[in-house]
Amino acid sequence: MASSFFERKKREDEIKREGRLPPGQSLTLKFPVLQYGPIPDFDPSTWTFEVWGEVEKPFKLTWDEFSQLPRTKRVLDIHCVTSWSKFDTEWEGVSVRDLVDSGVIQLKPSAKYVIQHAEFGFTANLPLSVVMADNFLMATHYDGQPLPPEHGAPLRGVVGAIKDRSDLMVPYFWKGAKWLRGLQFTAVDRRGFWEQAGYHNEGDVWKEERYG
Repeated sequence: MASSFFERKKREDEIKREGRLPPGQSLTLKFPVLQYGPIPDFDPSTWTFEVWGEVEKPFKLTWDEFSQLPRTKRVLDIHCVTSWSKFDTEWEGVSVRDLVDSGVIQLKPSAKYVIQHAEFGFTANLPLSVVMADNFLMATHYDGQPLPPEHGAPLRGVVGAIKDRSDLMVPYFWKGAKWLRGLQFTAVDRRGFWEQAGYHNEGDVWKEERYG
């Protein structure tokens, strides 16, 4: 136990020197599981993913169809509002920007925000500019393996920091919804589940915007 503590502290000090540890955060070598409510069941034969709102052509995909979308990988530092941070995490999934650039999603000029809709009516809101950036991904895999149920399988939104990319807005990890089932593009912002419960609407980790 002592060796684990010193290993974590040594790594945390390295991260601090690199300027990658946001204020009020501490490094974890584990991957804590936090959620509100139960873990949903996943049935690939009935699962669907929907895109609607300020788009030219709303659509719905089956799991097989979603699995055929172009894929990409990201290495992200993730920061939880409860003060833990995990660094250099590896994710694989679908980039919203790639879907827009390829014409799979055709946005109307009025699209300014994105509401992530997940199981049990859970929602998380982000500006379109963040969802279209390199540090947002609809992830199906973590660390080379399919997501486990407790981390949002089969699909979750993931948002974090990319090393040496100070140009990116980095929200806390709650801004990526577990058990994602659809994206609604909107002209105006709509607070998500945790924002309605008192969390900060933007959640910038470097500004320590934890609560509203």
